[in-house]
Amino acid sequence: MSNRDETSRPSAASADSSTTPWDPRPETQITLRSPAELADALPYLMGFHPTDSIVMVALHGDRGRFGGRLRLGIPGSRAEWPEVCDQLAETLVAGSAKRGARPDGIVLFLCRDPGEGETASEVMERLQPLAQCLRVACGSLDVPVFEALCISGGRFWSYCCPDERCCPPEGVPLALPGTSVMAAAAAYAGIQVRGTLREMEARYAPLTGDRAEAQLRALDGAAADLVPRILSGTDCETVRQETLDLVRLLLDRFQEAEPGTQRAAADARDDALIGADEAATIIIGLQDRAARDRAAEWMEGPQAPAALRLWRALARRCVPPYQEHATAPFALAGWVAWSLGDHPEARVALGGALDIDPGYLFAQLLHRACNEGLDPELLRRCLRRERAGRALAAAVEAEADAAGSDRARAGRSGGAGERTGASPAAEKTMTEKSAEGTTAEGKTVAGRTAAGKTLPTRRRRPAATDGPVGPATANGPVGKARPRRRTGQRGARSRQ
Repeated sequence: MSNRDETSRPSAASADSSTTPWDPRPETQITLRSPAELADALPYLMGFHPTDSIVMVALHGDRGRFGGRLRLGIPGSRAEWPEVCDQLAETLVAGSAKRGARPDGIVLFLCRDPGEGETASEVMERLQPLAQCLRVACGSLDVPVFEALCISGGRFWSYCCPDERCCPPEGVPLALPGTSVMAAAAAYAGIQVRGTLREMEARYAPLTGDRAEAQLRALDGAAADLVPRILSGTDCETVRQETLDLVRLLLDRFQEAEPGTQRAAADARDDALIGADEAATIIIGLQDRAARDRAAEWMEGPQAPAALRLWRALARRCVPPYQEHATAPFALAGWVAWSLGDHPEARVALGGALDIDPGYLFAQLLHRACNEGLDPELLRRCLRRERAGRALAAAVEAEADAAGSDRARAGRSGGAGERTGASPAAEKTMTEKSAEGTTAEGKTVAGRTAAGKTLPTRRRRPAATDGPVGPATANGPVGKARPRRRTGQRGARSRQ
């Protein structure tokens, strides 16, 4: 995996930094008295062996208490060194001042293994101008560099100590792993060194060979199927839900499979748990921001370690030319690692996301929060609220749908009752109407009841005329027809 810092300018957001001192137990104090002890302490300060890296550690107080730390890949071009050094010094000093106090001094480490046909001494000499640039940049901010070490090929050199008795020109061999005071204190505190930075980055490297070709075909098919559905907007929610359902299925599968102890064997076993089509569907689906954010909710509890393994495995499935699609798996892996308290893994994963896309906002925010020592519980609470809000909305919607179904069934039952004469009043009215029909001219005719009895024909009153009907009474004036009161069958029919 390429180092994103070799071609980009560093900044507070792009460099791996931390302002939290290494202090696993408040009562544990370790005094480092020599360059050799400083060199031996570096992997425990970082959580891994940094490779191809500039590491700067802030010191505070008269006794040089460790403070903030910053790591950046060594720029490949010498022309970039002065500007990079100025920005690194400003970042560490300003970050330390923002969170407490300016550093009283700085310790530098330049870590690079020899290349092919190169010796460790040649590496030390080649990096000496870079160490001098860093010392000048820190001095311009009134912060002295107390020690500057080059670590290469299992040896270290000091750029500050002229005494050949402790720092000979051929370098000093590093202490054997696990034999120093720092190693004993780290073991007591439960801190483990995770190997080299290069080894940690290799766990996210894309697949190669036949598996890469099969994965590429699956990604092509998934992109052709899902991208139009996502971009159309009409089917985006369906794709989102399908993606999350598949993630849930794979998480259950990963939980059932015990993780291995050897990294290479464990990663190979995880790769075997995922089919090419499954990986392609999730990778394309995670390009939807809402799906990615909801996938971030698998961040704690027994599912979190399985989620970290899954996101790491999916990052390996982003084979060329789909490397840019790995930003979501990288960022999700970094978030879960940070949530689990694994800061070295988190920085490697989030740095990988920014290596692919420096403008990926999700990774930028997480990387900055991790470097600034924020508590991931703040973000976990937000995600829990989001999940609870969706669950509540789904419950309300389900209840509303159930109530609507009940009303619809009640309406259908009520309509059937009216048609069959379930109401007593309706039965009486319908019986009377069946016994007395009405002709087209509106004349009443004799009819029969349902029992077959003949009803007598009612005698109608004389029709109203235009002439006088009788003297004026309480029912109306003279010369006007008395108003008729409509009762009986007509009234019942008008109410139906």
